[in-house]
Amino acid sequence: MAQLPLGLILAGGLARRMGGGDKARITIGGRTILERVLATMTPQCARLIVNANGDPARFADTRLPVVADSVPDFAGPLAGILAGLDWVAAHAPDIADVASVPGDCPFLPSDLVARLDAARASAKTRLACARSGDWRHPVVGIWPVALREDLRHALMVEGLHKIEIWTARHGVAIADWPAEPVDPFFNVNTPEDVAAAERVAAQERGS
Repeated sequence: MAQLPLGLILAGGLARRMGGGDKARITIGGRTILERVLATMTPQCARLIVNANGDPARFADTRLPVVADSVPDFAGPLAGILAGLDWVAAHAPDIADVASVPGDCPFLPSDLVARLDAARASAKTRLACARSGDWRHPVVGIWPVALREDLRHALMVEGLHKIEIWTARHGVAIADWPAEPVDPFFNVNTPEDVAAAERVAAQERGS
């Protein structure tokens, strides 16, 4: 990849199972998940932005652009990805791709972008997403800015919200990671997940 992608942190979810609020602000091992995500993604990307709906000021401490969905009614992760693609087209036209990750994954891999890009190059596809064990993670992926109008049409004209239906149209490569001993795409959705993540972080500190 000649040019690093823009890193898109998807923090637009409603966090219903956590009782609301921003899951990215949950503290794991003394650092918020967002701090962990930013630390992992910053070296892998040309720059970073946050996709979040509601008051953008709550992410002001990151000093990153905060981009809301342009598709109404919490249309899901594809709307966040479209918002990221649109931001790049308007503000960083020299960047060809967006690498997206959820804002609730505290253990993302440090080689994420390189392996996603290698997977799509090997498969000769335009898109790539991550898989750990038997689980695909369609929101952890690389997205060409050149596909943004096609994605806009799918969302706003077709009403398509399922990522894997849209990616299948264009060809999507899979980059694999082991799910053990720690799934790098473990995401925090419930208080039980917070406790599990704390145990992993404690093991990290002790290793």
